[in-house]
Amino acid sequence: MFSGKCTSSARLDGKTAIVTGANTGIGKVTARQFYTLGAKVILACRDVRKAEQAVSEIVAEVKGDGLGQLIVEELDLASFASIKRCAKSILQKEKQIHLLVNNAGVMTCPKGKTQDGFETQFGVNHLGHFLFTSLLLPRIRNSTPARIINVSSMAHTRGSINFEDINSDKNYSAIAAYSQSKLANVLFTKELARRLEGTGVHVYSLHPGIVNTELPRTVDQVFFPGMWLLGRIVLYPFVKTPEQGAQTTLHCSIDEKAGEETGLYYSDCKAKEPSAIAKDPELAKKLWVKSMEMVGLNDYDMFNCSGDTLPEPLKNA
Repeated sequence: MFSGKCTSSARLDGKTAIVTGANTGIGKVTARQFYTLGAKVILACRDVRKAEQAVSEIVAEVKGDGLGQLIVEELDLASFASIKRCAKSILQKEKQIHLLVNNAGVMTCPKGKTQDGFETQFGVNHLGHFLFTSLLLPRIRNSTPARIINVSSMAHTRGSINFEDINSDKNYSAIAAYSQSKLANVLFTKELARRLEGTGVHVYSLHPGIVNTELPRTVDQVFFPGMWLLGRIVLYPFVKTPEQGAQTTLHCSIDEKAGEETGLYYSDCKAKEPSAIAKDPELAKKLWVKSMEMVGLNDYDMFNCSGDTLPEPLKNA
């Protein structure tokens, strides 16, 4: 009742897809479906052992003809060094990248910092994927038609970008920091789509729904023991399975009509209006400039460098 369904019958034979956080939840379902449709799927995950276990489970579950490949790459989005190593490894092995699904994330964490000193949720959910996407973008541009999908959240509607305290050093709220990071996902999508207009690379952001996954595993630490269980009971009629939660990601990844769209925000497999602030083009540009500075890419032109070689930031990674 509360879940859209991807109805496309498109195949992904010969395509290469990357899914971050693909060892569990909607990321795992997404990777499994791409594999079923014939794609070479790279599971980019922080925990390699869990990712390899996910691969074993997918191979055991999915039988038939026309299956793709499953490959594991280590990716810790809380570490710029790890992101660069992962991007370099992929670019050295893959001549084309047709799909990038920025799915991994953290939610309502206790106050903390990434390895590079940024607030955990903004650092992982936005900056990590911003850097990863930027490093892969020249190769993605060489692989058109291609798509980039950023998994955001309805929580973006409660968010704002606090440029004066973007790391929440002065006043930390787990919910506010999460909402800021999810708004950043939508603004990143909008600005990236604008900069890629006419290139054949289309960009999407989406709300997967309230999904029964491991994402809220730190909620009890922030609020009180049993908070997530209580929330699941109260929200039970609206909570989706990972299979249901992955449908909008799949729609944005393979649907033919969606393939004609870019820069939009989706929920339940339909384009929806995001918050008013998420549609602010000047805010999206300002966040882009700030993000480039924060990830150390000010001297890197991802839109004009060759997609056949390693980008300059990875030469010494």
